[in-house]
Amino acid sequence: MQPQPIDIPCPICSIEGEVKMIAHVDDIPYFGEHTQVTVLCNACGWRQTDFIPAEGEKSGAWKLVIDSPEKLSARVIRSSSCTVRVDELDLVVNPGSNSTGYVSNVEGVLKRFADVINMVLRDVQNEALQHAAEGIEQGLEDTMNAIDKLEKMLTTIESMKEEGSTPITLELLDPNGHSMIIHEDSVERELSDEELAELPVGPDPPVMSTDE
Repeated sequence: MQPQPIDIPCPICSIEGEVKMIAHVDDIPYFGEHTQVTVLCNACGWRQTDFIPAEGEKSGAWKLVIDSPEKLSARVIRSSSCTVRVDELDLVVNPGSNSTGYVSNVEGVLKRFADVINMVLRDVQNEALQHAAEGIEQGLEDTMNAIDKLEKMLTTIESMKEEGSTPITLELLDPNGHSMIIHEDSVERELSDEELAELPVGPDPPVMSTDE
């Protein structure tokens, strides 16, 4: 399918006349037919993609208690408007202006959390070294406490690959209803009015990537 021009400036480089859209119908196993829409800029290379289920919106929230390694393979479809939450670890990823949707599995989602935690951990460790070198005792104590918390998060995520690990709960909250956890034990529900009022909806143009 040939890209179709869109009469909007690129949100990245602001050049007009270079933004195009491609839409095609595809099928995600166990999820069904969907329309994948890709918006791209020929000038700077910016690209965003998302999908719309052919059957319309699903329930706004999906939850799965991860209490066995088997559930790490459960399919996860997260759109660019979806908030991902793990309450036990106090982890929340809200969709921002450049939010990325994806098709992955539970293990892939947890790896994304772990990658972010590792990045933050490196920054805090560097900050702790600086406080130690400058003799800032309170700052050093605070950063060491933060390091301990982050390391415990990583340990918990890694332990999910083992039988008998402490269960955690993965939850998807999607105002647009395009996200889903595919597993027989997953629970779906509608979002409350209060949740809909508080949840961000992500970028105006949709965006999505696919884990290999």
